Amino acid sequence: MSLGKGLGRGFEALIPTDLVDEEFDLTAKEDKKSSQLKELKIEDVIRDEEQPRREFNKEAIEALAASIKEHGVLQPIVVTKEDGKYKIVAGERRWRASKIAGLTTIPAIVRTLDSQNRLELSIIENAQREDLNPLELATAYAKLKSQFNLSAEEIAAKVGKSEQTVQNTLRLLNLPEEAKQIMVKEKLTEGVMRPLLSRDEKTIMKVLPRIAAEGWTARKVERYFATTKKQSSVAAIKRLEFRKEEDALTAKYNSVARISGRSLAFKCKNEAELKALIQKLLV
Repeated sequence: MSLGKGLGRGFEALIPTDLVDEEFDLTAKEDKKSSQLKELKIEDVIRDEEQPRREFNKEAIEALAASIKEHGVLQPIVVTKEDGKYKIVAGERRWRASKIAGLTTIPAIVRTLDSQNRLELSIIENAQREDLNPLELATAYAKLKSQFNLSAEEIAAKVGKSEQTVQNTLRLLNLPEEAKQIMVKEKLTEGVMRPLLSRDEKTIMKVLPRIAAEGWTARKVERYFATTKKQSSVAAIKRLEFRKEEDALTAKYNSVARISGRSLAFKCKNEAELKALIQKLLV
């Protein structure tokens, strides 16, 4: 499952909270016992008027509606039955988008309040275990958010952690799938992985094998990126130093000129341009 990135924009942006990484979900069996999956009529589903979230981004809902039109609802909403209707516990965005998409039914996990409470307790119990790997812990937190609409602060209170700790752990779900597998296999810590979270996938997969093979600490990972950034800045300054000369040579010889260190190179589009450059240089 691919999870999109969204760091630095609040709890909602930390992970796509409609999704839970099932590979690391320790309460999947409990979820199945406590729930039943049904296809409900859209008209029989109602929002929870006590739901604190009132504002929904119109463009985001319309984008989701377009996706639902093409692919359907990929993640069931969660509801409880009340007075012949089904009140939404989690998934109001999907419900709203499904109506815009023109769907007449929607997949839903129907829970009783008792089964919902049992599942919540099961997730919290698992989240408090000391032997979980960080991704299993992140999945437990994500499930509390996606299935019970809990905020980071509420999750932190339930599992006895700080809000910042919960947010940091959740960010691990943004890692590329291959990186997650390496993290579990090599038993890498959350601290070691955290500096990778703001990097693109190519950079992560370039350095992660070294981190695992050489047993890097979190401090060493941070120093590596700090050094890399400094080297990139120095290289950029050097490039700017000869920018005028490069532009002048490019114009004079009609071929892209690049100065690197003590070397001067020309890049030609084709063989004819190369031959013409050689003739100019030999004059």
